[in-house]
Amino acid sequence: MSGPGPGLVHVRRAVLVVLGLLWLFPTYLIVANALRPAGDYDPSDAVRPPSSIGLFDNIAQAWDRTAVGDTLLSTLLYSVVSPALAVLMGALAGYTIVVLRLRHGFAWFVVIFAGTVVPFQMLLVPLFVGYSKVALYDDRLGLIIIYSAVNVPLAALVMRNFFGNVAVSIFEAARLDGASTFRIFWRIYLPLSAAALAAVFILEFTFVWNDLLFGLTLSQSPTVRPVWAELSALTTDVYAGTPVPIALAAGLVVSLPTVAIFLATQRLFTRGLTLAQF
Repeated sequence: MSGPGPGLVHVRRAVLVVLGLLWLFPTYLIVANALRPAGDYDPSDAVRPPSSIGLFDNIAQAWDRTAVGDTLLSTLLYSVVSPALAVLMGALAGYTIVVLRLRHGFAWFVVIFAGTVVPFQMLLVPLFVGYSKVALYDDRLGLIIIYSAVNVPLAALVMRNFFGNVAVSIFEAARLDGASTFRIFWRIYLPLSAAALAAVFILEFTFVWNDLLFGLTLSQSPTVRPVWAELSALTTDVYAGTPVPIALAAGLVVSLPTVAIFLATQRLFTRGLTLAQF
């Protein structure tokens, strides 16, 4: 069977190029106006490339107007600790359901994964009231707990799929050698699933780093708030004196860690998701 003709190939390529440009257009607007000096911004001419560069001055002004520097350490703490805990708990859940063949394992998995069905917005008021009563409001531990909890279902899904493709004979051989179930999990199954664990960790790191809802609802002090919750105070003042380029420059810089992680680990990320076989 012959392939598509040259004309059809060119049409497909042109369509893909157009769709790609449309997809990248919002990113171009953000970058172009973040680079623009704050005084040169004109909403009616936002598409025009900047005639001069004011990025560093915009970043300095954003730094002075907010407590972004105080929030970065807390954000890094949440983005590393919570996904790590979620990945570990998800791996334990997948191991217990698939490898140890937990009774009614699929039902337990549905219970775990059901947490993704409820929109996060519905959790905000109950969480605020509950956290206020148990002194977890505006506390780093409280944010670590909620970030870990909301990330467990994805980790459990990926690890359940991954462990389902691992030969049962590995577990049986280790048991015959006298290894405990936890030792088998820690010394055999975790190392085998390193790529899948890394892929899930990268996804969840990005989610926690970019979170606004939980940080805005459950914290208020700069040393506890995530960085995007702190920047929201800057962006809500855009029309009350804070120029748009300053807000965009701050958001652009804060987004760089997640972009850097994806670029640095793209092969590992792709390999991990491939092994999980959704």
